[in-house]
Order: sequence, then C-alpha cells, then structure tokens
Amino acid sequence: MQDEISSERASDAPQGPRGDMRRDGPPRGGRRPQRGRPRHDRPKKNDVSGWVVLDKGVGITSTQAVAVVKRLFNAKKAGHAGTLDPLASGILPIALGEATKTVPFVMDGRKAYRFEVTWGVETDTDDAEGRPVETSENRPAREAIEAALPSFVGEIEQVPPRFSAIKIQGERAYDLARDGEVVELVARAVRIDHLSVIEHHGDRTVIAAECGKGTYVRALARDLGRMLGCFGHVSALRRTRVGPFEEAAACSVAALEESTEMHLHPVETALEEIPSVAVSRDMGLRLMRGQPVILRGHDAPVGGKAYATCGGVLVAVGDVERGELVPHRVFHLGGTAPQRN
Repeated sequence: MQDEISSERASDAPQGPRGDMRRDGPPRGGRRPQRGRPRHDRPKKNDVSGWVVLDKGVGITSTQAVAVVKRLFNAKKAGHAGTLDPLASGILPIALGEATKTVPFVMDGRKAYRFEVTWGVETDTDDAEGRPVETSENRPAREAIEAALPSFVGEIEQVPPRFSAIKIQGERAYDLARDGEVVELVARAVRIDHLSVIEHHGDRTVIAAECGKGTYVRALARDLGRMLGCFGHVSALRRTRVGPFEEAAACSVAALEESTEMHLHPVETALEEIPSVAVSRDMGLRLMRGQPVILRGHDAPVGGKAYATCGGVLVAVGDVERGELVPHRVFHLGGTAPQRN
C-alpha cells in the first residue's frame, strides 16, 4: 500500500568566499590562483552499490531517510522504493549506486502493512494529521468489521486520498488540496490480497493487510469507516514488507551508525522473483554492450524477465525473447557490491 515516493539529491558542500579578483590583472598579492584546484577538499564519494532495508521511524520523511543513509555510506547515488509518510514507520528499501536500476522491481512487488484505525472521525487527509470533516457516535463491533473486510479483498476500485502524490494536470493533489482547491480524484483499480483484524478495542482497531502497488491504506480506512456507518481514519501505520524485503532484514539508523557494511544487501536481492541465468565471460561482455545473447540449456527461461550473472556478479537484466536475453539494464559492479553467500 502506498503511503507513499522519490528521492532528492543531497546538495554539495557550500563554496568558500571568493578571492579579491580584478578583471584586468591578478588578485592582490600578485599571485594568480591555479585553475582546476578546488577551494575545499571534499571527501571522495564511494562507488557503493546495494540495498539497505531501513526501519524508518515516525517523524522523518522518506527523502530525509535517504539523505541520512547516503551520508552514512558516503554514496554517490541513492533512492528509495516507495514513499512512507512521516507519520508511518517500517520498511523503507533504499537503493545505493547500481541498485537504483532495480528500484522498479521492488516497487512492483507485494507490500504488507499493519495499521490502526480510529473510529468516529473522518479527516480531510484520512489520517491523524488532518482536520475532522465527518463525525459519528457509532462504534463498530469486531464482528461487523470482520464481516466488512471481504468487500475490500481482490481487485477493487479505490479513490486515492485528496492529500496524495497523484498528479492532476501536472500538479500534485496534496499541493492543490493545501491551496484550498477542490480535488476530485478518479477511482483506480488496485489489488488487496489479504485483510484481517489483529486487535480491537472499542474505538480503535488494528488491521493487517497485504496488497499490490498503488493501494492507499488511508483510503481503505476511510472507505471501511463509511461502509460501517461510523467513519474512521488511520491513526498509526507500519509497513512490514516491500517485495523481497521483510522486517527481519530491517535495521535502524542507529544500527547503521554502528556498522554500514553488515546491513548492505546485494543488488540482485531486488530480483528474487525473476529467474537468473549464468553466462560466460564473452556473453557477459556482449550483454554489457547492450547486445542480446542466445540462452542454451534445459534450465534456461523461455520468456519473460530474467537477469544474468557472470562469475557470480550481476551483469544485466532484461527480457527473454525467442531464446535470446535482450538486456534493458546493464550493471557495472566489479567490487563495489556485496555478493551472495
């Protein structure tokens, strides 16, 4: 479920003050500065590649979390695979270096959440940060909630929250909503595979959910409250799985500050759900040049997505077409990424 995505680049260190330069001669003191020499020695960024499964805490944005991890690894490039709201905690997969090329595979994976719904109030943001827009004295029984959940399992039509990252004529819905504009979002097809009640205490219920890409937990709580005739909003949210990444593999920022290397997962971890093929050095070089290679052997995939390794190192991912692997992404890893045991 989406709540909810993207990364910003950390800015470079600030420049120092300029020297006293004259257009028609050298600066005072008679010496002309050497060109090409940086004013300040900046630490060289690392060519590190791999995945970090961060257990994001409440109160930090996904972009801020990426910046922290990027700094701790001193990495050249970083991004995440699915935004998690500041009020939410849990799994935030962060890609470093060449792993950023596999982000779409993680974003397309299944997701799992555990969230708390507070009954009796619907808000304009569908979470605890919003302004109340509907209230009710009714409170649902656990049996009523469990009876309603099957209506939201399977392929359903869901209207995203007004405060969401959906674009409307090039503008983010949350920007329009904050400006006071009436935002009308169109229902979209999403898939929810599982819903179950974990705890129920009067006006609060904890629910577990497993779903696909594009599903909004906040919209689910809103629609469930409306169906039950009592209204509701998300008051706590934790993501427990994103694609192949689960809570057992997650680490906190504090753990990363103690050690970074032990929490770095191989780039190909993101590709667990597609088949792999081992190729020769010559075939690996062809793939690295963007050229297709013929796959042989009874275990070779006959179609769909696949990734290739050479000497245990990931070299390319692409589509298998007519017995050939056509690369769409190539990787330059060398010794920059951890390898599978």
